[in-house]
Amino acid sequence: MVRLILARLAVLIPTFVGVTIIAFAFIRLLPGDPIQLLSGERVMSPERHAEVMHDLGYDRPLIVQYGSYLGGLVTGDFGSSVVTKRPVLQDFLTLFPATLELSLAAMLIAVTIGIPAGVLAAVKRGSILDQAVMSVALIGYSMPIFWWGLLLIIFFSGYLGWTPVSGRISLVYFFPPVTGFMLIDSLLSGEKGAFASAVSHLILPAIVLGTIPLAVIARQTRSAMLEVLGEDYVRTARAKGLPPLLVVGVHALRNAMVPVVTTIGLQAGYLLAGAILTETIFSWPGIGKWMVDSVFKRDYPVIQGGLVLIAITIMMVNLLVDVLYGLINPRIRHG
Repeated sequence: MVRLILARLAVLIPTFVGVTIIAFAFIRLLPGDPIQLLSGERVMSPERHAEVMHDLGYDRPLIVQYGSYLGGLVTGDFGSSVVTKRPVLQDFLTLFPATLELSLAAMLIAVTIGIPAGVLAAVKRGSILDQAVMSVALIGYSMPIFWWGLLLIIFFSGYLGWTPVSGRISLVYFFPPVTGFMLIDSLLSGEKGAFASAVSHLILPAIVLGTIPLAVIARQTRSAMLEVLGEDYVRTARAKGLPPLLVVGVHALRNAMVPVVTTIGLQAGYLLAGAILTETIFSWPGIGKWMVDSVFKRDYPVIQGGLVLIAITIMMVNLLVDVLYGLINPRIRHG
């Protein structure tokens, strides 16, 4: 297992370097003067312009700028916001628990519904249930996030009044954050009704964000199960008279889980990307909304540092998925 982890880490190194090159080139490839872009509509004098260029290091050769930038990343310096003057890493760590909480809730919905739905569709292949599951999965995969989110807000929040429109918790509750996860902090606060308010604010964003991963996981689970159910060892297990639930749930599903885990890992990266739209629609104070606000504010150091931090998060998720491969399938670990 240690060799597997070290091998995957070795692969991640060139990926990380490639991400830093893209993030570094992002602001340099934009048309126009980067200093003027950072200053907005304000007009700088030539002296002030040269001073800012020197302070930001834009007057140095590109290779020197990149070396300094990469060295800062290695030491944990991801730059500072032009607007707030705070370190990008500090803002990211402050807002990331909100995005992680939303992503975990969305993935929980996707996995707990998607895998059983895919298994049922495979077992009942060709039936009305199979066709219904796959039709719903296709509709869910094709649903634009911004349209689906607004539709749910109009119906459940506007028409029925069951759920809040935006935010993480009602404004009547105020308590200092402990973990950054609103569900946990609301429980720790001891305030009556705080946890229920946090759950009600989380439901719609989690459903919207988890819809596409749910559809993908259901389709992948069905495909993997159909392949495994035709194997000799499954037919042998059935011939021995083992209960169908044991044959499907243990012998078949375990071997079908390797491609499903791959899909779940890939969808974890999608959740971080999809959170940008979801958090904007529901005014969810996470890194997605933070990045969108930075674009409108022309806060390019935040965008540059945020891209690298999000990429690092996705690479760590992929590493975790690779480790799960070895736990699920020993042949991968020993190979």
